[in-house]
Amino acid sequence: MGRLTLYNCDPKQLSPLTLAFVGDGVFDLLVREEIVCAANRPVKELNKLKVERVRCEAQARLYDRIEPLLTEEEAEIFRRGRNAHTSHTPKNASSADYHTATGLEALFGFLYLSNRLDRLSCLALSEHNI
Repeated sequence: MGRLTLYNCDPKQLSPLTLAFVGDGVFDLLVREEIVCAANRPVKELNKLKVERVRCEAQARLYDRIEPLLTEEEAEIFRRGRNAHTSHTPKNASSADYHTATGLEALFGFLYLSNRLDRLSCLALSEHNI
């Protein structure tokens, strides 16, 4: 199976924040699918587990784990996302974690839009902490 839509786009032509916008949704869906398939739980508990995994501190920890696994191209996409100038200031997280999470989301958006779903799943779900 590939991407959910058949729209053509070249992810190399998209801004890092646009890639992060897509990657945020993709990562959220992957985490939701993983926790739902692990066990049937009340929605409140599912949401708590999801938030623990998608918050920027958790994404920064995930990046630390997968960073040695990244190709040169993936590392460059991450750096572009991390270094992108955002207008958002995190309230409950450090600026470093927020920028790392943005870089990770940019990478996930890039992999998704490049139809590299196996690689995306390998990296995004490498931390099984359910």
